[in-house]
Amino acid sequence: MVVCAGFMCLAQTAFAAQRFGQDSAVYVWMVFCMLVAFAIGFLLLARSRYPRATFVAACVVVLVFPYDPILALMALTALLARRNDMKTTVRAIVAGGFVTLAAQVRDALRPPEASIWHMVFAKPDTGSQYGTDIIMLADDRTIVITAIVAALLELAIATLAGLHIRSRALASLATAKADAQVEQLKTTIDSQQLADAIAAEAHDTLAHSLSLLALNASALQAESKKLAAEAGSLDAGQLAGQASRIADKTEEIRKQAAGALDEAHSVIDMLRHPEQAKAQLAPSDETSLTRESLDALLGDARAAGMRLNTWIDIQQLGQLNRETGKIAYRVLQEGLTNASRHAPGAPVSVELTVNPTVGVHAHVSNPTNPSVPAASADATRPAMDSKNAFRTGAGLPGLAEHVRQAGGTCRFGFDARHAFHVDVQLPWVE
Repeated sequence: MVVCAGFMCLAQTAFAAQRFGQDSAVYVWMVFCMLVAFAIGFLLLARSRYPRATFVAACVVVLVFPYDPILALMALTALLARRNDMKTTVRAIVAGGFVTLAAQVRDALRPPEASIWHMVFAKPDTGSQYGTDIIMLADDRTIVITAIVAALLELAIATLAGLHIRSRALASLATAKADAQVEQLKTTIDSQQLADAIAAEAHDTLAHSLSLLALNASALQAESKKLAAEAGSLDAGQLAGQASRIADKTEEIRKQAAGALDEAHSVIDMLRHPEQAKAQLAPSDETSLTRESLDALLGDARAAGMRLNTWIDIQQLGQLNRETGKIAYRVLQEGLTNASRHAPGAPVSVELTVNPTVGVHAHVSNPTNPSVPAASADATRPAMDSKNAFRTGAGLPGLAEHVRQAGGTCRFGFDARHAFHVDVQLPWVE
């Protein structure tokens, strides 16, 4: 652009100087214009940072010096590309059009030897350089009209080019903003999903541990009351036996409290370091369904005093996808936690079938006391409506959503005998 603008300004000035003698003052002015033309193209380098000032300066230079209007047209394109308001656009097009018409008509009205437009319509091999008079193939009126039409075409091209560049820039900006908003939305969704996952992890682990802790505390309280009531009628051996059982139960409570504290620290650590939380939330041998984790889960429940009736049928458990295994483990854990909280002392039935044909089928049920209203027993206790839909705490609805996302089904609620059931079916995924 700099080279093209400088060349056209030099050419226009060279033709304009043809009609002046070398001893005239105007010829000195033309020499000065030639020197300025060598550097005037560099004015366009400021078009990105100062588009308005560059355009105004280019228009003034073209009107003052005998230059071609291409300098002003390039500055017009830059201004339209970088300014989006309608008032500036209209004013720039009008000013650019006036300067372009003035420069082209000015050249067309010069004598034939000093006019580029006359050279365009001159007969070949005629003119002073050939030692003859120049012969024109068109009259002056046609040349002027042609110059005007050319000026309007140049103005249209410069305007359309500027508007096209602007539209592309605006489209790129809109795309960039949309991409940024999408990324922000993804980040927000990921953060919310991570927060939900941490909340679910805290509920699943802490609620289960605290429920077992409450069961052991209740058993310890019962043992203590029994010992206090029978202390006078027991001999030393019986007292020692009762005291030993209380000590064992106390040690069990201490271990469970320490485990719950470790789980709380783990949750707090995930909240402090969310970038590491995904790795901590990934299935592990302790949180996924394995023979060892299943034995530990049922063993802890029995140790806490829960009466369990189990029916376990497991085949090829090692080939089960660990994500599916984690959901199945959480199903059993949530079922035992609900039973210990809402029906303490009641027997709990656990059925688990795992094989490639059936998939994963888990069922946990326990009887409840129908004489105790659900609302007064616990605010989070499940309740059945006419459509067999249930309201409960955050655990079961969240669990049902995880099961649904894994392609399974989850049903829970009371039956006609006021027994509460949690029934989950998961597909087999290796």
